[in-house]
Formats: sequence, structure tokens, C-alpha cells
Amino acid sequence: MSALTVVATTFGFAYLWEQQLPSLVRLAWQQGDLNACLRYSHQLNALHLLGQKSLPEEALCRRHQAELAWEQNDYQIALGHLEQLVNSSISENPQRAEDRLLLLNWRDQLRNQALALFKAGELERSLAMLAPIDQSENNPDISLSESLRGTWNRNRIDHERLQELINQQRWWEALATLNRLDHPWWQSQAAPLRQEVETAIELIQDKQELQSHGESPSHSMPVNALNAAVSQRL
Repeated sequence: MSALTVVATTFGFAYLWEQQLPSLVRLAWQQGDLNACLRYSHQLNALHLLGQKSLPEEALCRRHQAELAWEQNDYQIALGHLEQLVNSSISENPQRAEDRLLLLNWRDQLRNQALALFKAGELERSLAMLAPIDQSENNPDISLSESLRGTWNRNRIDHERLQELINQQRWWEALATLNRLDHPWWQSQAAPLRQEVETAIELIQDKQELQSHGESPSHSMPVNALNAAVSQRL
């Protein structure tokens, strides 16, 4: 068989298959088989020999598949189907505007859930919630995950540094480090340390005030005495 014959035969089969695909798409939609509907629609678009327009059933299948995936918390699949509706011609213009609004709403919901998890100290779960958005094409919010991770790491490092400063009794540096913590979870983790630091500073300031009135020797408070006083106050 010549190469020309093979090519002609291949195109002939493709042509015949494409003639059947619209009916298969509609039948799959009528039977509620969303997977088959999308599969046949994808094949129809891939062949695209006749230049015929996309079928309305494809948009319906993809929209329902997106809604089903969203209900099952499969956010990446849900966003993917909806983005394809928004970015392609398979959806009519009025419906495409509604799909775009729904896409923005879903992204907002994921961001809000991610931020709530982040504030509660659930960094990895927060980043996982943002992953479907980060993986979207032309996503303007891809830096949000990087921002959250950067904030978390900065607070973690400051918290570790805080403990070192307390061990060295560098109270004012410790207080400055405490005041740099801007994440609610890390602030709560540092609450006992803040009490320790503020108590130590208060004791030193009381001693300095007494010294300024000549009621106490001018030498500094011994470390052991300061530790004992702090522990007593706590």
C-alpha cells in the first residue's frame, strides 16, 4: 500500500469518526455520562477536520464536571474545567461571563481558607489549599504562597533567636525581637517568653529607679538574683 493510500485511508477514518462524535457527545450528555461527554468532545476538538463549532453539550459537561469536582474538594480539577470554559470558545459569551465570576469566586474561597489555616499555624495545609491556584495558567496570585512561606520562616527564625537572647539575658534585644513577630500563631507561642522578658525588664527598671534615688548600691543586679526575682514574679 502506498504512502498516499495510507494517508487517504487515515483521513477517511478520521472523517467518519468525526461524523459520529457529535451524536456521541449528545448521547453521553443525555445519559449523564460526563466523562464520556468530555472524552468525545476532546476527540472532536482534536480532529477538528470539518471546522464545525464546538457543541453546547461540551460546555454543559465541562461545567457540571467542574461543579462535581468542587463538591468533592478536587479543587485543581474544578478550576481546570472552569478555566477552559472561560479561555475557550466552547461557552457562549453571556455564560462565559458567569463562568468567569464563578472562577473568581472559587479562587477567593480557596485564598480565604488558606489564609485562615495560615493564621492558625497550619502552613503546609495552607499551601496545599493554594496549590490549585498556583498551578493555574496566567495566575496573578502565584506569589501568595511565597509570601506566606516567607512570613512563616521569618517568624520562626525570630522565635528561635528570641530564646537565645533570653538565655543570654539580653532583655531589650529580646523585647525588640518579640515586637517583630507578626504572625498570630508565633505570637501565641511566644506569649510565655514575652511575660518573662517584660518581667525581667520591669525588675531592672525598678532597680535603676531605686539607684537614681540613692536607695541602692550602684552595682548591677547579680544574674542569679535577677533570675530568682523573675521566677518569683512569674
